[in-house]
Amino acid sequence: MDGVDLVNRDPNELNSHIKVNFEDVLGEPEGIRSFDCVWRCSYACFNCGKNCIYKLMTTLCGLCIAFLWGCDFGCIACQHVWCYTPYMREFAIGCGYLQKCFGTVLNCCLAPICEACGMCFSKIHVQSSGK
Repeated sequence: MDGVDLVNRDPNELNSHIKVNFEDVLGEPEGIRSFDCVWRCSYACFNCGKNCIYKLMTTLCGLCIAFLWGCDFGCIACQHVWCYTPYMREFAIGCGYLQKCFGTVLNCCLAPICEACGMCFSKIHVQSSGK
């Protein structure tokens, strides 16, 4: 298949938090140890069980789950392209209109008041006392 990296299957490290290696799950502290053969066999059994179950589950469920996620993200993309983005454009256009209306109302109501206050305050003269 083109474009699929079969060696590095998590190039964006989406699942770097999943620690499922033997050393990440099991460990014997200092002072207490099992027999070396038990530890080696435990390692082999752990990896065999983990790998067999993972491969079985991905074989039985992986394709269906991948298909469902593909459908889900296809729906999300469709919603964004055909619904959300045009709605946001419509909203922005409406906000531009409201901004003009609000500016006109403020200009009509506040401009005369500000002009009158400006005329009143323009007659005030401030003198400093020369200390």
